[in-house]
Parts: sequence; structure tokens; C-alpha cells
Amino acid sequence: MTALYKKKLIEVAIPLEVINAASAREKSIRHGHPSTLHLWWARRPLAACRAVLFAQLVDDPSSLPDQFPTPEAQEVERKRLFAIIEDLVKWENSTNEEVLERARAEIRRSCGGELPPVYDPFSGGGSIPLEAQRLGLPAYGSDLNPVAVMIGKAMIEIPPKFKDMAPVHPGIKERSFYRNAEGLAEDVKHYGEWMREKAWERIGHLYPQVDLPKEYGGGEATVIAWIWSRTVPSPDPAFAHVQVPIASSFLLSSKPGKEAWIEPLVNKGAGTIAYRIRKGGTKDELATAAKGTKSGRGNFLCLLSGAAISAEYVRSHAVEGRMGETLIAIVAEGKTGRAYASPDEAQIATANATECSTIAQVCRETFLSASTPEKLTGGTCYGYGLDSWGKIFTNRQLTALSTFSDLVGEVRATIEKDARSVLEKMSDVPLRESGVGSKAYAEAVSIYLGFLVGQLANHSSTICGWNSPNQQMRSTFSRQALPMTWDFAE
Repeated sequence: MTALYKKKLIEVAIPLEVINAASAREKSIRHGHPSTLHLWWARRPLAACRAVLFAQLVDDPSSLPDQFPTPEAQEVERKRLFAIIEDLVKWENSTNEEVLERARAEIRRSCGGELPPVYDPFSGGGSIPLEAQRLGLPAYGSDLNPVAVMIGKAMIEIPPKFKDMAPVHPGIKERSFYRNAEGLAEDVKHYGEWMREKAWERIGHLYPQVDLPKEYGGGEATVIAWIWSRTVPSPDPAFAHVQVPIASSFLLSSKPGKEAWIEPLVNKGAGTIAYRIRKGGTKDELATAAKGTKSGRGNFLCLLSGAAISAEYVRSHAVEGRMGETLIAIVAEGKTGRAYASPDEAQIATANATECSTIAQVCRETFLSASTPEKLTGGTCYGYGLDSWGKIFTNRQLTALSTFSDLVGEVRATIEKDARSVLEKMSDVPLRESGVGSKAYAEAVSIYLGFLVGQLANHSSTICGWNSPNQQMRSTFSRQALPMTWDFAE
């Protein structure tokens, strides 16, 4: 006889409002959330994946008439299962073994006493295999995109290999708040700090402090970002030799009570434009600053002559390599928050150091020579001369990224050396061959450090803008595009 089909809970009802609320709240969680590991566009909410996996595997009470013979009894049992889901989707319970084991027990009860395997053939950001693993289910995932594969390995495959292992680094063993992969996480932190210190030794001189104005307390401060505006030659023949800014905004902070903006100081006689920082200001001044030099979509005005700078004019000069950039402001770490300073020659000279130009040229001619996308739905910088990957970075950004990339390779050797005293088994077997020794461990830590360099790259391009409401940088991929930015934060 054919076995009686049993409906699963998801086919009848699930507590959607609770699941949706938990999924929405998850967007604001940063610390410890897998989304901070590496950017992935189609990442599914972990709470929803956890709830759906549970509801797909647990029998609906209507499928168990011997235990729940009446609709009323079925509804009572359904509410009990809903209560498990309501606890399960809370972010705070994502590592709560009591809550997770309660869910596992229900899955076993509906699946013949076993936890069945889950396979996601298009795993992407890895949310489904990750939550399957959290519920104790044997999890498998695959994807054609190599970035997705690497994210999946880093989230799902690597941590269990080194579960409950102590850190191998020679420093103080903190083992503070990580679960299962405590040692691995602590080593990523330790060797990441080692990389940062080594990078500072090599290129720290390229990132000098800035002298703050008196209104911000004076003294030297650490720079958070340099604000640049792209420039083109003035369309007015009288000033054709002058590069004028094509800035979408001169506003630095629109936060009430902390307004700050850039005032261009135009000297027509000398054909020069300087920039100073203004605090406060009238409503009209702030509105004017927010417009920059724009007069419409892709159109600008020349600060020296008032002549129109059309989008076609900008595009033609950009493609021909006549688009430049000028420093218009410096953002620093003030004593009471963000502080702003006007550009100075020393800061400009450091950004244009010869050593940066040399390293950047090598990067552009080798691994960054491929074309940027010519067409993107959300916009592309391709048509404005930024037609190869190397062109969307400043020389200093490429120098920093190259330095950190080199350090990932260097730190791997250090990790392997430190791990040899702890991991003797299969020491020379690499991670790709299921190794769990010192070589594999060094490769594992290096993967996470490589992801951090990727995060750095996402915040280190000329596509990154400055967000005046919250006084922070936007990342390169703040939206799914490579839009042209007229002013950017380095």
C-alpha cells in the first residue's frame, strides 16, 4: 500500500508576522552577522531560512489524527509549534542551544528519529545551508559563482574543521565571545591586527594627521576621509587652462546643530579656486552647498565664469583623459565627533606621492587592466573614462590595497609556523585536500583575512561618496551598480 502522505506545517500555516519582524530586524544587526563577512546581493534573511526549514520538516498536526483527532486539538498543537518558531527566529537565540535543541527534537519526531540532510544547489550567500547546519541537519550547498562558493566554505565548511580549538597565536588568549570556532575567530583578530601594524610600518607615512581648526578644538587629529571633487577644464576660453570642480554637493554634515559645508573661494583675476570649511549657515547657504556645482542631471556650472558644463562636455573630456580631481575637504576624528578641515598642500602632496604612482601603475597594467562593465541597470562609470578596474582607484588606494594583499600571503607563513606546535596531525595537507593541520589552518585564517581586504576594497574606491546626513562614507557597492560619482571620499 502507498504510505499516507503527511502534510508539513508549512503547507498549513506559519507565524508570518513574527518571521517577517525578525527578518526586518536582522538588517540592523552587524556584529556577528554573516552579511558582514562579504558582500552578497541576494542574501536571504537567516530568521526566515531557520523558520522555513523547521516548518518544511515538521508534520502539521492535521497529519496526526491519532494524536490530535479534533480541529481544536490540532490548533492547540499548532500554536505550540508556532511558539517554537517564535523563539527560533530571534537573533539572540541563534546560538541558544536549548532553543535549537527543542527545534531539533521536533524535526527528529517528524523524520523517523533522524535529522535529514539539506542540499541547496544555488546556495549564493549560504543562508540556507548555514541555518540547516545550525539546526543540526547535514548541510550541503553548491554554486557556479566562485565568490559564493568561498563565502559558503568560510561560513559552513571551515569552522567545524577547527571546532573547540584553542588559538595558535603567541599573544594573550582571550577567547571572549565566539562559539565553537573560538580559536579560529581569535586568530583572525590577532593576525589581522598584525597585518594592520605591518601595513602602518610600510605606508603609514602616506596617511598623515591633519591640523584641526580652532573651532574644532585645534591640535592634530586622525583623518577619516579625504573629500575630492572631480574636475574638467573650464569651457570658458578665458579660463580653459583651469580645472574647475564638478561636485554634486559641498555639504559635509546636514545633522541639525552640526551643519558643516565647503565654501569655494573664487579668484577670477588669478584664475584660482580655494576651499574653506564653514560651520552652521542659513537655510539658503546649506541648500546651495547641497547642490555643489550641479545645474541638472550630469550638468554643471563653471565656478569661475558661470558657463554651462554639459554632460556631453564632461563625458568627452573624461574619455580623453582630461578629467582630474581636487581635494576640497578633510574629515577627521574630532574630540566630540566629526571634525572638518580645509585642504592643505602637505595633504595633497602626500596623496600624490611618487611611490603611490609607481605601485598604482603596476597594479593597473597587470591584474586591474580588465574593463569595468559597459552596461549596468543601476548605472556605470564606464562611459566617463573609468573603463578599467584600475581607474576607479586613486594611486594611494591601490598602494594600500596592494600592501594588504601582499600581507595576506606573508601572514600565512607566520600562522603556519605558530600552528605547528599545536597542530601536528596532517601538517602539510592543504585545506582543499581536507587537511586539518598547520598548513590547512593557516590557509583557513588567510581566507577570512582575504575577505577583510575585500571589505577594504569596497570602501576604497573613487565610487565611494560622502553621506552628509550620517557623516559617513558610502561603500563602492552601496547599490548594485558602479555609478559615476562626481565627488568622492577617500
